Amino acid sequence: MSDTKKWMVLFALAILGIFVYKISAVLTPFLVATILAYLTNSWVVFLQRLHLNRTISVVIVFLILLGLFILSLIFLIPALEQQVINLVQAMPSIIMRIKQDVLPWMALHFNLNLDFEQNAWQDTVQNTLQTHWQQAGKYIPTIFKTFAGSSLAVVGFFTSLLLVPVVLFYLLRDWNRILQAIHSLIPRRIEPITVRLLKECDDVLSGFLRGQLLVMIGLGILYSVGLSLAQISWALLIGVIAGILSIVPYLGFVVGIISALIAAFFQFHDWLHLLYVVIVFVIAQSIEGGLLTPYLVGDRIHLHPVAVIFAVLAGGSLFGFFGILLALPAAAVIMVFVRYLRDRYIQSTLYAKDPV
Repeated sequence: MSDTKKWMVLFALAILGIFVYKISAVLTPFLVATILAYLTNSWVVFLQRLHLNRTISVVIVFLILLGLFILSLIFLIPALEQQVINLVQAMPSIIMRIKQDVLPWMALHFNLNLDFEQNAWQDTVQNTLQTHWQQAGKYIPTIFKTFAGSSLAVVGFFTSLLLVPVVLFYLLRDWNRILQAIHSLIPRRIEPITVRLLKECDDVLSGFLRGQLLVMIGLGILYSVGLSLAQISWALLIGVIAGILSIVPYLGFVVGIISALIAAFFQFHDWLHLLYVVIVFVIAQSIEGGLLTPYLVGDRIHLHPVAVIFAVLAGGSLFGFFGILLALPAAAVIMVFVRYLRDRYIQSTLYAKDPV
Protein backbone atom coordinates (compact mmCIF):
# COMPACT_ATOMS: atom_id res chain seq x y z
CA MET A 1 0.00 0.00 0.00
CA SER A 2 1.41 3.38 -0.99
CA ASP A 3 1.83 6.25 1.45
CA THR A 4 -1.02 8.13 -0.23
CA LYS A 5 -3.42 5.23 0.30
CA LYS A 6 -2.32 4.87 3.94
CA TRP A 7 -3.03 8.53 4.61
CA MET A 8 -6.41 8.22 2.89
CA VAL A 9 -7.31 5.25 5.10
CA LEU A 10 -6.23 7.12 8.25
CA PHE A 11 -8.20 10.17 7.17
CA ALA A 12 -11.31 8.05 6.51
CA LEU A 13 -10.96 6.38 9.93
CA ALA A 14 -10.62 9.79 11.60
CA ILE A 15 -13.76 11.06 9.86
CA LEU A 16 -15.61 7.89 10.87
CA GLY A 17 -14.50 8.30 14.49
CA ILE A 18 -15.70 11.92 14.60
CA PHE A 19 -19.00 10.93 13.00
CA VAL A 20 -19.57 8.12 15.52
CA TYR A 21 -18.74 10.49 18.39
CA LYS A 22 -21.20 13.10 17.13
CA ILE A 23 -24.08 10.61 16.91
CA SER A 24 -23.13 8.62 20.04
CA ALA A 25 -26.45 9.43 21.72
CA VAL A 26 -28.36 8.00 18.77
CA LEU A 27 -26.16 4.89 18.68
CA THR A 28 -26.90 3.89 22.29
CA PRO A 29 -30.05 1.78 21.61
CA PHE A 30 -28.32 0.17 18.61
CA LEU A 31 -25.29 -0.66 20.76
CA VAL A 32 -27.48 -2.16 23.49
CA ALA A 33 -29.44 -4.18 20.92
CA THR A 34 -26.21 -5.42 19.32
CA ILE A 35 -24.83 -6.60 22.67
CA LEU A 36 -28.11 -8.37 23.47
CA ALA A 37 -28.15 -9.96 20.02
CA TYR A 38 -24.59 -11.21 20.47
CA LEU A 39 -25.44 -12.65 23.89
CA THR A 40 -28.62 -14.41 22.78
CA ASN A 41 -27.65 -15.56 19.29
CA SER A 42 -26.44 -18.85 20.79
CA TRP A 43 -29.98 -19.40 22.15
CA VAL A 44 -31.37 -18.97 18.64
CA VAL A 45 -28.79 -21.39 17.24
CA PHE A 46 -29.74 -23.95 19.91
CA LEU A 47 -33.41 -23.69 18.95
CA GLN A 48 -32.50 -24.02 15.27
CA ARG A 49 -30.76 -27.30 16.09
CA LEU A 50 -34.17 -28.49 17.28
CA HIS A 51 -35.34 -28.01 13.67
CA LEU A 52 -37.14 -24.73 14.30
CA ASN A 53 -37.29 -21.91 11.78
CA ARG A 54 -34.88 -19.01 12.39
CA THR A 55 -37.69 -16.47 12.71
CA ILE A 56 -39.66 -18.70 15.10
CA SER A 57 -36.51 -19.24 17.17
CA VAL A 58 -35.97 -15.48 17.35
CA VAL A 59 -39.58 -14.94 18.46
CA ILE A 60 -39.18 -17.54 21.23
CA VAL A 61 -35.94 -15.93 22.47
CA PHE A 62 -37.56 -12.51 22.23
CA LEU A 63 -40.49 -13.70 24.38
CA ILE A 64 -38.07 -15.21 26.92
CA LEU A 65 -36.21 -11.89 27.24
CA LEU A 66 -39.49 -10.00 27.53
CA GLY A 67 -40.67 -12.39 30.24
CA LEU A 68 -37.44 -11.97 32.22
CA PHE A 69 -37.74 -8.20 31.93
CA ILE A 70 -41.36 -8.23 33.14
CA LEU A 71 -40.53 -10.57 36.03
CA SER A 72 -37.71 -8.26 37.14
CA LEU A 73 -40.10 -5.29 37.07
CA ILE A 74 -42.71 -7.20 39.07
CA PHE A 75 -40.54 -8.91 41.67
CA LEU A 76 -36.88 -7.85 41.71
CA ILE A 77 -37.09 -4.07 41.36
CA PRO A 78 -39.86 -3.56 43.99
CA ALA A 79 -38.03 -5.86 46.43
CA LEU A 80 -34.79 -3.91 45.98
CA GLU A 81 -36.65 -0.62 46.35
CA GLN A 82 -38.26 -1.80 49.58
CA GLN A 83 -34.92 -2.87 51.03
CA VAL A 84 -33.39 0.50 50.17
CA ILE A 85 -36.32 2.22 51.92
CA ASN A 86 -35.88 -0.04 54.95
CA LEU A 87 -32.18 0.79 55.04
CA VAL A 88 -32.86 4.53 54.94
CA GLN A 89 -35.46 4.19 57.70
CA ALA A 90 -33.03 2.19 59.84
CA MET A 91 -30.24 4.77 59.56
CA PRO A 92 -31.20 6.74 62.72
CA SER A 93 -31.07 3.62 64.87
CA ILE A 94 -27.81 2.56 63.23
CA ILE A 95 -26.30 5.98 63.93
CA MET A 96 -27.47 5.75 67.54
CA ARG A 97 -25.94 2.27 67.87
CA ILE A 98 -22.63 3.58 66.49
CA LYS A 99 -22.67 6.37 69.05
CA GLN A 100 -23.54 4.11 71.99
CA ASP A 101 -21.51 0.98 71.23
CA VAL A 102 -18.99 1.35 68.41
CA LEU A 103 -17.37 4.68 69.30
CA PRO A 104 -16.88 3.84 73.03
CA TRP A 105 -15.36 0.48 72.00
CA MET A 106 -12.98 2.21 69.58
CA ALA A 107 -12.05 4.75 72.25
CA LEU A 108 -11.35 1.94 74.75
CA HIS A 109 -9.29 -0.35 72.51
CA PHE A 110 -7.69 2.07 70.00
CA ASN A 111 -7.65 5.32 72.01
CA LEU A 112 -9.71 7.03 69.31
CA ASN A 113 -11.93 9.76 70.73
CA LEU A 114 -14.24 10.72 67.88
CA ASP A 115 -16.58 13.65 68.41
CA PHE A 116 -19.82 12.37 66.90
CA GLU A 117 -23.27 13.84 67.32
CA GLN A 118 -26.25 12.10 65.76
CA ASN A 119 -28.06 15.29 64.84
CA ALA A 120 -25.02 17.28 63.72
CA TRP A 121 -25.48 16.35 60.07
CA GLN A 122 -29.18 17.21 60.32
CA ASP A 123 -28.36 20.67 61.72
CA THR A 124 -25.84 21.23 58.95
CA VAL A 125 -28.34 20.35 56.25
CA GLN A 126 -31.03 22.53 57.85
CA ASN A 127 -28.72 25.53 58.13
CA THR A 128 -27.60 25.11 54.55
CA LEU A 129 -31.18 25.00 53.31
CA GLN A 130 -32.10 28.12 55.33
CA THR A 131 -29.06 29.98 54.03
CA HIS A 132 -29.79 29.25 50.39
CA TRP A 133 -33.59 29.23 50.53
CA GLN A 134 -33.87 32.88 49.54
CA GLN A 135 -31.76 32.23 46.48
CA ALA A 136 -34.25 29.64 45.25
CA GLY A 137 -36.60 32.34 43.96
CA LYS A 138 -34.23 33.41 41.22
CA TYR A 139 -34.33 29.89 39.74
CA ILE A 140 -38.13 29.77 39.40
CA PRO A 141 -38.15 31.32 35.87
CA THR A 142 -35.90 28.50 34.68
CA ILE A 143 -38.20 25.76 35.96
CA PHE A 144 -40.36 25.69 32.83
CA LYS A 145 -37.31 25.59 30.57
CA THR A 146 -35.86 22.75 32.61
CA PHE A 147 -39.18 20.93 32.54
CA ALA A 148 -39.38 21.30 28.77
CA GLY A 149 -35.85 20.01 28.38
CA SER A 150 -36.56 17.15 30.76
CA SER A 151 -39.72 16.29 28.85
CA LEU A 152 -37.75 16.05 25.63
CA ALA A 153 -35.17 13.93 27.43
CA VAL A 154 -37.91 11.64 28.75
CA VAL A 155 -39.40 11.29 25.27
CA GLY A 156 -35.95 10.53 23.88
CA PHE A 157 -35.36 7.94 26.61
CA PHE A 158 -38.59 6.08 25.93
CA THR A 159 -37.98 6.28 22.19
CA SER A 160 -34.59 4.66 22.67
CA LEU A 161 -36.14 2.10 24.98
CA LEU A 162 -38.68 1.14 22.32
CA LEU A 163 -35.99 1.02 19.64
CA VAL A 164 -33.98 -1.63 21.48
CA PRO A 165 -36.44 -4.56 21.05
CA VAL A 166 -37.18 -3.59 17.43
CA VAL A 167 -33.50 -3.44 16.47
CA LEU A 168 -32.80 -6.57 18.52
CA PHE A 169 -35.42 -8.58 16.62
CA TYR A 170 -34.06 -7.66 13.19
CA LEU A 171 -30.44 -8.18 14.26
CA LEU A 172 -31.20 -11.66 15.60
CA ARG A 173 -33.18 -12.59 12.51
CA ASP A 174 -30.47 -11.44 10.08
CA TRP A 175 -27.40 -12.14 12.27
CA ASN A 176 -25.80 -14.69 9.93
CA ARG A 177 -26.37 -12.53 6.86
CA ILE A 178 -24.83 -9.53 8.61
CA LEU A 179 -21.75 -11.56 9.52
CA GLN A 180 -21.44 -12.86 5.96
CA ALA A 181 -21.72 -9.32 4.59
CA ILE A 182 -18.95 -8.14 6.91
CA HIS A 183 -16.84 -11.15 5.97
CA SER A 184 -17.20 -10.38 2.29
CA LEU A 185 -15.81 -6.86 2.83
CA ILE A 186 -12.54 -8.06 4.39
CA PRO A 187 -9.63 -7.62 1.94
CA ARG A 188 -8.72 -11.04 0.56
CA ARG A 189 -5.01 -10.51 1.27
CA ILE A 190 -5.56 -10.29 5.04
CA GLU A 191 -8.71 -12.42 5.18
CA PRO A 192 -7.18 -15.56 6.79
CA ILE A 193 -5.42 -13.77 9.66
CA THR A 194 -8.37 -11.41 10.16
CA VAL A 195 -10.83 -14.30 10.44
CA ARG A 196 -8.52 -16.11 12.88
CA LEU A 197 -8.19 -13.04 15.11
CA LEU A 198 -11.93 -12.39 14.99
CA LYS A 199 -12.63 -15.98 16.01
CA GLU A 200 -10.25 -15.58 18.96
CA CYS A 201 -12.02 -12.34 19.89
CA ASP A 202 -15.37 -14.11 19.67
CA ASP A 203 -14.10 -16.88 21.93
CA VAL A 204 -12.84 -14.34 24.47
CA LEU A 205 -16.00 -12.23 24.36
CA SER A 206 -18.28 -15.24 24.63
CA GLY A 207 -16.23 -16.40 27.59
CA PHE A 208 -16.60 -13.05 29.28
CA LEU A 209 -19.97 -11.65 28.25
CA ARG A 210 -21.89 -14.90 28.53
CA GLY A 211 -19.81 -16.73 31.13
CA GLN A 212 -19.01 -13.86 33.48
CA LEU A 213 -22.57 -12.58 33.31
CA LEU A 214 -23.83 -15.99 34.43
CA VAL A 215 -21.21 -16.07 37.19
CA MET A 216 -22.36 -12.65 38.43
CA ILE A 217 -26.00 -13.78 38.41
CA GLY A 218 -25.08 -17.03 40.15
CA LEU A 219 -23.10 -15.27 42.87
CA GLY A 220 -25.89 -12.73 43.36
CA ILE A 221 -28.39 -15.57 43.87
CA LEU A 222 -26.05 -17.46 46.23
CA TYR A 223 -25.35 -14.38 48.33
CA SER A 224 -29.01 -13.32 48.45
CA VAL A 225 -30.38 -16.76 49.32
CA GLY A 226 -27.65 -17.46 51.87
CA LEU A 227 -28.06 -14.12 53.63
CA SER A 228 -31.85 -14.56 53.58
CA LEU A 229 -31.44 -17.91 55.33
CA ALA A 230 -29.25 -16.09 57.86
CA GLN A 231 -32.18 -13.65 58.31
CA ILE A 232 -30.23 -10.56 57.21
CA SER A 233 -32.75 -7.79 56.51
CA TRP A 234 -30.98 -6.41 53.41
CA ALA A 235 -29.99 -9.79 51.95
CA LEU A 236 -31.24 -9.10 48.41
CA LEU A 237 -29.68 -5.64 48.22
CA ILE A 238 -26.29 -6.87 49.46
CA GLY A 239 -26.43 -9.94 47.23
CA VAL A 240 -27.21 -7.95 44.07
CA ILE A 241 -24.46 -5.39 44.74
CA ALA A 242 -21.90 -8.10 45.57
CA GLY A 243 -22.87 -10.04 42.45
CA ILE A 244 -22.48 -7.00 40.19
CA LEU A 245 -19.14 -6.03 41.75
CA SER A 246 -17.82 -9.56 41.27
CA ILE A 247 -16.95 -8.44 37.73
CA VAL A 248 -13.70 -7.34 39.41
CA PRO A 249 -11.90 -10.25 41.12
CA TYR A 250 -12.50 -10.30 44.89
CA LEU A 251 -14.18 -6.87 44.91
CA GLY A 252 -17.68 -8.31 45.14
CA PHE A 253 -16.59 -10.70 47.89
CA VAL A 254 -14.90 -7.96 49.96
CA VAL A 255 -17.68 -5.38 49.60
CA GLY A 256 -20.39 -8.02 50.13
CA ILE A 257 -18.96 -9.64 53.24
CA ILE A 258 -18.12 -6.30 54.89
CA SER A 259 -21.63 -4.96 54.16
CA ALA A 260 -23.25 -8.19 55.38
CA LEU A 261 -21.17 -8.25 58.58
CA ILE A 262 -22.10 -4.64 59.35
CA ALA A 263 -25.78 -5.36 58.66
CA ALA A 264 -25.73 -8.50 60.84
CA PHE A 265 -23.99 -6.67 63.67
CA PHE A 266 -26.48 -3.81 63.81
CA GLN A 267 -29.47 -6.12 63.35
CA PHE A 268 -28.70 -8.88 65.86
CA HIS A 269 -25.83 -7.59 68.05
CA ASP A 270 -24.30 -11.08 68.45
CA TRP A 271 -21.42 -13.14 67.09
CA LEU A 272 -23.52 -16.06 65.85
CA HIS A 273 -25.02 -14.21 62.89
CA LEU A 274 -21.60 -12.82 62.00
CA LEU A 275 -20.45 -16.44 61.76
CA TYR A 276 -23.46 -17.20 59.53
CA VAL A 277 -22.41 -14.41 57.18
CA VAL A 278 -18.85 -15.71 56.96
CA ILE A 279 -20.12 -19.23 56.24
CA VAL A 280 -22.42 -17.94 53.47
CA PHE A 281 -19.61 -16.09 51.69
CA VAL A 282 -17.08 -18.92 52.11
CA ILE A 283 -19.55 -21.42 50.59
CA ALA A 284 -20.46 -19.01 47.76
CA GLN A 285 -16.80 -18.38 46.92
CA SER A 286 -16.07 -22.12 46.99
CA ILE A 287 -18.91 -22.76 44.54
CA GLU A 288 -17.76 -19.88 42.34
CA GLY A 289 -14.12 -21.00 42.28
CA GLY A 290 -14.79 -24.70 41.92
CA LEU A 291 -17.87 -24.78 39.72
CA LEU A 292 -19.15 -21.51 38.24
CA THR A 293 -15.97 -19.91 36.86
CA PRO A 294 -14.29 -23.12 35.56
CA TYR A 295 -17.41 -24.29 33.70
CA LEU A 296 -18.92 -20.96 32.61
CA VAL A 297 -15.85 -18.82 31.95
CA GLY A 298 -12.89 -21.17 31.91
CA ASP A 299 -9.46 -19.81 31.10
CA ARG A 300 -10.32 -17.97 27.91
CA ILE A 301 -9.98 -14.35 29.00
CA HIS A 302 -6.33 -14.51 30.17
CA LEU A 303 -6.44 -11.21 32.05
CA HIS A 304 -4.39 -10.74 35.18
CA PRO A 305 -6.38 -9.36 38.17
CA VAL A 306 -4.23 -6.21 38.14
CA ALA A 307 -5.08 -5.71 34.44
CA VAL A 308 -8.77 -6.21 35.27
CA ILE A 309 -8.70 -3.54 37.98
CA PHE A 310 -6.80 -1.12 35.72
CA ALA A 311 -9.21 -1.71 32.82
CA VAL A 312 -12.28 -1.06 34.99
CA LEU A 313 -10.82 2.11 36.52
CA ALA A 314 -9.62 3.41 33.15
CA GLY A 315 -12.96 2.67 31.48
CA GLY A 316 -14.87 4.42 34.26
CA SER A 317 -12.57 7.43 34.16
CA LEU A 318 -12.84 7.82 30.38
CA PHE A 319 -16.46 6.89 29.64
CA GLY A 320 -18.30 6.70 32.97
CA PHE A 321 -20.71 3.86 33.77
CA PHE A 322 -20.77 2.45 30.23
CA GLY A 323 -16.98 2.54 30.25
CA ILE A 324 -17.00 0.28 33.31
CA LEU A 325 -19.35 -2.15 31.58
CA LEU A 326 -17.34 -2.29 28.37
CA ALA A 327 -13.85 -2.06 29.91
CA LEU A 328 -13.19 -5.76 30.38
CA PRO A 329 -14.60 -6.95 27.03
CA ALA A 330 -12.55 -4.25 25.29
CA ALA A 331 -9.44 -5.17 27.29
CA ALA A 332 -9.92 -8.86 26.49
CA VAL A 333 -10.16 -8.10 22.75
CA ILE A 334 -7.11 -5.83 22.93
CA MET A 335 -5.18 -8.67 24.59
CA VAL A 336 -5.95 -10.91 21.59
CA PHE A 337 -4.20 -8.43 19.29
CA VAL A 338 -1.40 -7.84 21.83
CA ARG A 339 -0.67 -11.58 21.93
CA TYR A 340 -0.69 -11.68 18.12
CA LEU A 341 1.77 -8.77 17.92
CA ARG A 342 3.93 -10.45 20.57
CA ASP A 343 4.07 -13.66 18.54
CA ARG A 344 4.96 -11.69 15.40
CA TYR A 345 7.69 -9.85 17.32
CA ILE A 346 9.21 -13.10 18.64
CA GLN A 347 9.23 -14.54 15.13
CA SER A 348 10.80 -11.43 13.65
CA THR A 349 14.47 -10.78 12.98
CA LEU A 350 14.34 -7.89 15.44
CA TYR A 351 13.98 -10.40 18.30
CA ALA A 352 16.20 -13.18 16.94
CA LYS A 353 19.91 -13.34 17.61
CA ASP A 354 22.24 -11.80 15.06
CA PRO A 355 23.81 -14.40 12.83
CA VAL A 356 27.36 -15.23 13.81
